[in-house]
Amino acid sequence: MLTGRFRGFVYKSYFIGGAFLLVSLYNLATLKFALFNPLYFPAPEAILNVLVSDWQFLLMCLLYSLRLLGIGLLFGISAGLLTGILIGWYTSWNYWLDPIVKLFGPIPSTALIPIVLSAFATSFQASAFLIALSTWFPITILTNSGIRNVKQDLFEVADTMGATDTQKILRVAVPAATPDIFVGIFNGICSSFITLVTAEMIGVKYGIGWYINWQRQIMGYANVYAGLIIIAVTFSLIITIFFKFRDHFLRWQKGVIKW
Repeated sequence: MLTGRFRGFVYKSYFIGGAFLLVSLYNLATLKFALFNPLYFPAPEAILNVLVSDWQFLLMCLLYSLRLLGIGLLFGISAGLLTGILIGWYTSWNYWLDPIVKLFGPIPSTALIPIVLSAFATSFQASAFLIALSTWFPITILTNSGIRNVKQDLFEVADTMGATDTQKILRVAVPAATPDIFVGIFNGICSSFITLVTAEMIGVKYGIGWYINWQRQIMGYANVYAGLIIIAVTFSLIITIFFKFRDHFLRWQKGVIKW
């Protein structure tokens, strides 16, 4: 056990050392040699000072962003699963919905920002809808694909046991399609990150994206970098938690999943 932990520490130490080296080189380039314009490329010390001195406001903006992201993901994942199941299982629903999904789904949700902001009462509602829309499409496509690729043998066994359509969907099709569904959710989450920051920069008041855009306008680039660091850490943590949940949920496929 200790040997394994030590090997893991040694393996990670190269990356950690490389990161410290990169920060040190950047620090020398900005402070000592002045190779970059300090207005646009502040020293690491200035960025750290912002993280310490402005942490309360940054935390408020982060919580606002997470609230918006959570609402959008909740509706987007729910709608994506429902649409994917309907298209993948029912021929009639596939006939009507599949062309609509393929026509409008590939349109980037950020391209709809001007229209959506005009259609909703508040920018918060509009942004939540855009996040849900960006999440909905990949989940719909991969849920549909996963259900259609389930082996027919599984359904034949369910038929011999007298399973109804609902039972075959919930107990055979959806469980067998979960690896594809998780890929769709992962893609949807990544798309939602882009939509969240873009929507906040354009129309939403408060949020990390809004904070970055506001500080850019007043030339506070140390604050901009601080906001970017918070975004990177937060989004990376969300993805890590998602992978942990996926590995636990799909533990029956341990050793098969490679992503």
